[in-house]
Amino acid sequence: MFAIPVIQLIKDQAHHLQLRLLAGEAGLAKKITIPRIQKPGLALAGDLANLHPGRLLVFGNPEIKHLQALTAARRRAVIAAFTGIDIAGIVVTEGNRVAPPLRQACERAHIALFLTPLLTSTFINRVTRFFDERLTATTCLHGVLMDVYGIGILIIGKSGIGKSECALDLILRGHRLVADDIVNVTKRPPNTLYGTGSEIIKHHMEIRGLGIINVCDLFGVAAIRDRKLIEVVCELAEWDSKAEYDRLGIEEKTHVLLDVPLPLIQIPVRPGRNITTIIEVAARNQLLKLRGHHSGRQFQERLQHALQMDREERATQEATLE
Repeated sequence: MFAIPVIQLIKDQAHHLQLRLLAGEAGLAKKITIPRIQKPGLALAGDLANLHPGRLLVFGNPEIKHLQALTAARRRAVIAAFTGIDIAGIVVTEGNRVAPPLRQACERAHIALFLTPLLTSTFINRVTRFFDERLTATTCLHGVLMDVYGIGILIIGKSGIGKSECALDLILRGHRLVADDIVNVTKRPPNTLYGTGSEIIKHHMEIRGLGIINVCDLFGVAAIRDRKLIEVVCELAEWDSKAEYDRLGIEEKTHVLLDVPLPLIQIPVRPGRNITTIIEVAARNQLLKLRGHHSGRQFQERLQHALQMDREERATQEATLE
Protein backbone atom coordinates (compact mmCIF):
# COMPACT_ATOMS: atom_id res chain seq x y z
CA MET A 1 0.00 0.00 0.00
CA PHE A 2 1.17 3.52 -0.79
CA ALA A 3 2.38 5.29 2.35
CA ILE A 4 4.77 8.18 2.77
CA PRO A 5 5.60 10.10 5.96
CA VAL A 6 4.29 13.66 5.97
CA ILE A 7 7.78 14.88 6.89
CA GLN A 8 8.92 14.00 3.35
CA LEU A 9 6.90 16.96 2.07
CA ILE A 10 9.21 19.46 3.74
CA LYS A 11 12.33 17.40 3.08
CA ASP A 12 11.71 17.29 -0.66
CA GLN A 13 13.82 19.74 -2.65
CA ALA A 14 13.04 18.70 -6.21
CA HIS A 15 9.45 19.96 -6.46
CA HIS A 16 9.80 23.34 -4.69
CA LEU A 17 6.71 23.01 -2.51
CA GLN A 18 8.01 25.85 -0.29
CA LEU A 19 6.32 24.52 2.84
CA ARG A 20 6.79 25.98 6.31
CA LEU A 21 5.57 24.12 9.38
CA LEU A 22 3.26 26.26 11.54
CA ALA A 23 1.90 23.75 14.04
CA GLY A 24 1.43 20.04 14.74
CA GLU A 25 5.04 18.90 14.65
CA ALA A 26 3.97 15.57 16.14
CA GLY A 27 1.93 14.97 12.96
CA LEU A 28 5.04 14.82 10.77
CA ALA A 29 5.28 11.10 11.50
CA LYS A 30 1.82 10.45 10.06
CA LYS A 31 1.48 8.63 6.75
CA ILE A 32 -0.11 9.89 3.55
CA THR A 33 -1.92 6.77 2.35
CA ILE A 34 -3.98 8.27 -0.49
CA PRO A 35 -1.84 10.10 -3.08
CA ARG A 36 -4.43 12.78 -3.88
CA ILE A 37 -5.20 16.11 -2.25
CA GLN A 38 -8.65 17.12 -1.01
CA LYS A 39 -10.34 20.49 -0.51
CA PRO A 40 -12.57 20.99 2.56
CA GLY A 41 -15.65 22.00 0.51
CA LEU A 42 -18.85 21.09 2.34
CA ALA A 43 -16.85 20.16 5.43
CA LEU A 44 -16.80 23.88 6.26
CA ALA A 45 -20.59 23.68 6.47
CA GLY A 46 -20.51 20.60 8.67
CA ASP A 47 -20.80 17.83 6.05
CA LEU A 48 -17.74 15.59 6.55
CA ALA A 49 -18.80 12.80 4.19
CA ASN A 50 -16.26 13.74 1.52
CA LEU A 51 -13.25 14.05 3.85
CA HIS A 52 -11.06 10.95 3.92
CA PRO A 53 -8.33 9.95 6.38
CA GLY A 54 -4.82 9.65 5.01
CA ARG A 55 -5.18 12.49 2.50
CA LEU A 56 -3.71 15.98 2.42
CA LEU A 57 -6.19 18.81 3.01
CA VAL A 58 -5.59 22.08 1.12
CA PHE A 59 -7.01 25.47 2.11
CA GLY A 60 -6.96 28.21 -0.53
CA ASN A 61 -8.32 31.75 -0.53
CA PRO A 62 -12.04 30.77 -0.62
CA GLU A 63 -11.74 28.37 2.31
CA ILE A 64 -9.76 30.81 4.47
CA LYS A 65 -12.18 33.64 3.73
CA HIS A 66 -15.12 31.39 4.61
CA LEU A 67 -13.54 30.52 7.96
CA GLN A 68 -12.88 34.20 8.67
CA ALA A 69 -16.53 35.06 7.95
CA LEU A 70 -17.83 32.61 10.56
CA THR A 71 -18.56 33.60 14.13
CA ALA A 72 -15.87 32.62 16.64
CA ALA A 73 -17.98 29.84 18.12
CA ARG A 74 -18.98 28.44 14.72
CA ARG A 75 -15.35 28.64 13.51
CA ARG A 76 -14.12 26.60 16.48
CA ALA A 77 -16.86 24.01 15.93
CA VAL A 78 -16.05 23.61 12.21
CA ILE A 79 -12.30 23.33 12.86
CA ALA A 80 -12.87 20.80 15.63
CA ALA A 81 -15.03 18.72 13.28
CA PHE A 82 -12.55 18.28 10.41
CA THR A 83 -9.47 18.01 12.65
CA GLY A 84 -11.27 15.18 14.41
CA ILE A 85 -10.81 13.09 11.27
CA ASP A 86 -7.42 11.41 10.89
CA ILE A 87 -6.32 13.52 7.92
CA ALA A 88 -2.63 13.36 6.99
CA GLY A 89 -1.94 17.08 7.07
CA ILE A 90 -3.23 20.56 6.23
CA VAL A 91 -1.66 23.02 3.79
CA VAL A 92 -2.69 26.68 3.64
CA THR A 93 -1.72 28.22 0.29
CA GLU A 94 -1.02 31.73 -1.04
CA GLY A 95 0.52 32.85 2.26
CA ASN A 96 -2.87 33.33 3.89
CA ARG A 97 -3.06 34.28 7.54
CA VAL A 98 -3.77 31.23 9.68
CA ALA A 99 -6.20 31.82 12.54
CA PRO A 100 -4.98 30.82 16.03
CA PRO A 101 -7.90 28.35 16.53
CA LEU A 102 -6.70 26.33 13.52
CA ARG A 103 -3.13 26.23 14.84
CA GLN A 104 -4.33 25.17 18.29
CA ALA A 105 -6.63 22.48 16.92
CA CYS A 106 -3.82 21.01 14.80
CA GLU A 107 -1.51 20.92 17.83
CA ARG A 108 -4.12 19.06 19.86
CA ALA A 109 -4.96 16.62 17.06
CA HIS A 110 -1.30 16.05 16.05
CA ILE A 111 -1.96 17.20 12.50
CA ALA A 112 0.91 18.92 10.68
CA LEU A 113 -0.15 22.42 9.53
CA PHE A 114 1.87 23.95 6.69
CA LEU A 115 1.94 27.33 4.98
CA THR A 116 3.11 27.93 1.41
CA PRO A 117 3.28 31.14 -0.63
CA LEU A 118 2.36 29.23 -3.81
CA LEU A 119 -0.95 29.66 -5.58
CA THR A 120 -3.36 26.83 -4.83
CA SER A 121 -3.28 25.51 -8.41
CA THR A 122 0.53 25.66 -8.50
CA PHE A 123 0.88 23.81 -5.22
CA ILE A 124 -1.61 21.11 -6.28
CA ASN A 125 0.27 20.55 -9.55
CA ARG A 126 3.62 20.27 -7.79
CA VAL A 127 2.47 18.01 -4.98
CA THR A 128 0.68 15.78 -7.50
CA ARG A 129 3.96 15.35 -9.39
CA PHE A 130 5.62 14.60 -6.06
CA PHE A 131 3.09 11.81 -5.41
CA ASP A 132 3.43 10.48 -8.96
CA GLU A 133 7.19 10.13 -8.63
CA ARG A 134 6.90 8.44 -5.25
CA LEU A 135 4.48 5.94 -6.78
CA THR A 136 6.69 4.99 -9.71
CA ALA A 137 8.07 1.48 -10.00
CA THR A 138 11.85 1.21 -9.72
CA THR A 139 14.49 -1.46 -10.02
CA CYS A 140 18.25 -1.78 -9.98
CA LEU A 141 20.25 -3.93 -12.39
CA HIS A 142 23.80 -4.77 -13.41
CA GLY A 143 24.81 -3.20 -16.69
CA VAL A 144 25.96 -0.06 -18.47
CA LEU A 145 23.74 2.74 -19.78
CA MET A 146 25.05 4.89 -22.63
CA ASP A 147 23.74 7.76 -24.72
CA VAL A 148 24.72 6.83 -28.28
CA TYR A 149 23.60 9.31 -30.97
CA GLY A 150 20.79 10.36 -28.62
CA ILE A 151 19.54 6.78 -28.15
CA GLY A 152 19.64 5.36 -24.64
CA ILE A 153 21.30 1.95 -24.93
CA LEU A 154 21.37 -0.41 -21.95
CA ILE A 155 24.25 -2.89 -22.27
CA ILE A 156 23.77 -6.08 -20.27
CA GLY A 157 25.58 -9.38 -20.01
CA LYS A 158 27.34 -11.56 -17.50
CA SER A 159 30.19 -10.18 -15.44
CA GLY A 160 33.49 -9.96 -17.31
CA ILE A 161 31.97 -10.07 -20.80
CA GLY A 162 33.36 -6.61 -21.61
CA LYS A 163 30.50 -4.17 -20.95
CA SER A 164 32.65 -1.49 -19.32
CA GLU A 165 35.43 -1.79 -21.93
CA CYS A 166 32.83 -1.39 -24.67
CA ALA A 167 31.41 1.67 -22.89
CA LEU A 168 34.89 3.16 -22.57
CA ASP A 169 35.44 2.74 -26.30
CA LEU A 170 32.09 4.46 -26.95
CA ILE A 171 33.14 7.37 -24.72
CA LEU A 172 36.38 7.71 -26.73
CA ARG A 173 34.21 7.99 -29.84
CA GLY A 174 32.29 10.93 -28.36
CA HIS A 175 29.29 9.22 -26.77
CA ARG A 176 28.11 9.79 -23.20
CA LEU A 177 28.10 7.63 -20.09
CA VAL A 178 25.01 7.57 -17.87
CA ALA A 179 25.78 4.69 -15.52
CA ASP A 180 28.29 1.87 -15.18
CA ASP A 181 27.88 -1.35 -13.19
CA ILE A 182 24.74 -0.23 -11.29
CA VAL A 183 21.82 1.19 -13.27
CA ASN A 184 18.81 2.52 -11.38
CA VAL A 185 15.68 2.26 -13.55
CA THR A 186 12.53 4.28 -12.92
CA LYS A 187 9.24 3.76 -14.74
CA ARG A 188 7.23 6.81 -15.72
CA PRO A 189 3.62 6.42 -16.80
CA PRO A 190 2.57 4.97 -19.06
CA ASN A 191 5.52 3.03 -20.51
CA THR A 192 8.78 4.95 -20.39
CA LEU A 193 11.90 3.92 -18.50
CA TYR A 194 14.63 6.26 -17.32
CA GLY A 195 18.04 5.14 -16.12
CA THR A 196 20.38 6.88 -13.69
CA GLY A 197 23.60 5.98 -11.96
CA SER A 198 24.17 5.24 -8.30
CA GLU A 199 25.04 8.37 -6.31
CA ILE A 200 28.08 6.66 -4.81
CA ILE A 201 29.74 5.57 -8.08
CA LYS A 202 28.21 8.13 -10.44
CA HIS A 203 30.51 9.02 -13.37
CA HIS A 204 32.98 6.30 -12.37
CA MET A 205 33.90 3.12 -14.23
CA GLU A 206 35.77 -0.03 -13.27
CA ILE A 207 38.18 -1.25 -15.92
CA ARG A 208 39.81 -4.58 -15.11
CA GLY A 209 43.59 -4.16 -14.99
CA LEU A 210 43.28 -0.39 -14.66
CA GLY A 211 40.95 0.08 -11.69
CA ILE A 212 38.42 2.83 -10.99
CA ILE A 213 38.43 5.85 -13.31
CA ASN A 214 36.44 9.09 -13.16
CA VAL A 215 35.00 9.66 -16.62
CA CYS A 216 34.06 13.28 -15.90
CA ASP A 217 37.60 14.17 -14.77
CA LEU A 218 39.26 12.32 -17.64
CA PHE A 219 37.02 13.30 -20.57
CA GLY A 220 35.08 16.34 -19.35
CA VAL A 221 31.46 17.04 -18.55
CA ALA A 222 30.43 16.45 -22.18
CA ALA A 223 31.21 12.73 -21.73
CA ILE A 224 28.55 12.17 -19.07
CA ARG A 225 24.88 12.74 -18.37
CA ASP A 226 22.80 12.12 -15.26
CA ARG A 227 19.67 10.54 -16.74
CA LYS A 228 18.58 8.99 -20.02
CA LEU A 229 15.50 7.41 -21.52
CA ILE A 230 16.17 3.69 -22.12
CA GLU A 231 15.23 2.78 -25.69
CA VAL A 232 17.29 -0.29 -26.67
CA VAL A 233 18.79 -3.22 -24.74
CA CYS A 234 22.02 -4.77 -26.08
CA GLU A 235 22.89 -8.13 -24.57
CA LEU A 236 26.50 -9.26 -24.90
CA ALA A 237 26.97 -13.04 -24.86
CA GLU A 238 29.85 -15.41 -25.58
CA TRP A 239 29.96 -16.73 -29.13
CA ASP A 240 28.40 -20.18 -29.49
CA SER A 241 29.19 -21.93 -32.76
CA LYS A 242 26.14 -24.18 -32.33
CA ALA A 243 23.68 -21.32 -31.74
CA GLU A 244 21.44 -19.85 -34.44
CA TYR A 245 21.95 -16.09 -34.71
CA ASP A 246 19.66 -13.61 -36.42
CA ARG A 247 20.96 -12.88 -39.92
CA LEU A 248 18.24 -10.58 -41.26
CA GLY A 249 16.78 -8.77 -38.24
CA ILE A 250 13.20 -9.28 -39.39
CA GLU A 251 11.79 -10.72 -36.18
CA GLU A 252 12.40 -8.24 -33.39
CA LYS A 253 13.11 -9.63 -29.94
CA THR A 254 12.14 -7.80 -26.77
CA HIS A 255 13.46 -7.51 -23.24
CA VAL A 256 10.78 -6.85 -20.62
CA LEU A 257 11.82 -4.47 -17.85
CA LEU A 258 9.27 -3.29 -15.26
CA ASP A 259 6.54 -4.64 -17.57
CA VAL A 260 7.79 -2.46 -20.43
CA PRO A 261 8.95 -4.30 -23.60
CA LEU A 262 12.17 -2.89 -25.05
CA PRO A 263 13.86 -3.80 -28.35
CA LEU A 264 16.54 -6.42 -27.66
CA ILE A 265 19.71 -6.87 -29.70
CA GLN A 266 21.76 -9.96 -28.84
CA ILE A 267 25.40 -9.52 -29.82
CA PRO A 268 27.70 -12.58 -29.72
CA VAL A 269 31.20 -11.67 -28.54
CA ARG A 270 34.34 -13.28 -29.88
CA PRO A 271 37.88 -12.09 -30.76
CA GLY A 272 37.96 -9.90 -33.84
CA ARG A 273 34.40 -8.56 -33.58
CA ASN A 274 34.19 -4.80 -33.08
CA ILE A 275 31.34 -4.63 -30.57
CA THR A 276 31.55 -0.85 -30.24
CA THR A 277 30.90 -0.36 -33.95
CA ILE A 278 27.98 -2.81 -33.84
CA ILE A 279 26.39 -0.84 -30.97
CA GLU A 280 26.86 2.44 -32.86
CA VAL A 281 25.17 0.93 -35.92
CA ALA A 282 22.40 -0.42 -33.67
CA ALA A 283 21.77 3.12 -32.42
CA ARG A 284 21.69 4.51 -35.97
CA ASN A 285 19.38 1.68 -37.04
CA GLN A 286 17.03 2.46 -34.14
CA LEU A 287 16.88 6.09 -35.27
CA LEU A 288 15.85 4.85 -38.74
CA LYS A 289 13.18 2.59 -37.24
CA LEU A 290 11.77 5.54 -35.28
CA ARG A 291 11.42 7.30 -38.66
CA GLY A 292 9.61 4.31 -40.15
CA HIS A 293 12.52 2.71 -42.03
CA HIS A 294 13.08 -0.98 -41.23
CA SER A 295 15.98 -2.26 -43.32
CA GLY A 296 15.37 -5.98 -42.69
CA ARG A 297 11.69 -5.84 -43.56
CA GLN A 298 12.31 -3.66 -46.63
CA PHE A 299 14.93 -6.18 -47.84
CA GLN A 300 12.44 -9.03 -47.28
CA GLU A 301 9.75 -7.18 -49.25
CA ARG A 302 12.14 -6.59 -52.16
CA LEU A 303 13.21 -10.23 -52.09
CA GLN A 304 9.62 -11.49 -52.08
CA HIS A 305 8.77 -9.10 -54.90
CA ALA A 306 11.74 -10.34 -56.94
CA LEU A 307 10.75 -13.97 -56.36
CA GLN A 308 7.17 -13.22 -57.34
CA MET A 309 8.31 -11.50 -60.55
CA ASP A 310 10.56 -14.48 -61.33
CA ARG A 311 7.66 -16.93 -60.85
CA GLU A 312 5.40 -14.87 -63.11
CA GLU A 313 8.10 -14.63 -65.78
CA ARG A 314 8.63 -18.39 -65.73
CA ALA A 315 4.89 -19.02 -65.92
CA THR A 316 4.69 -16.69 -68.94
CA GLN A 317 7.58 -18.52 -70.68
CA GLU A 318 6.01 -21.94 -70.05
CA ALA A 319 2.68 -20.71 -71.42
CA THR A 320 4.42 -19.41 -74.55
CA LEU A 321 6.20 -22.77 -75.15
CA GLU A 322 2.93 -24.63 -74.89
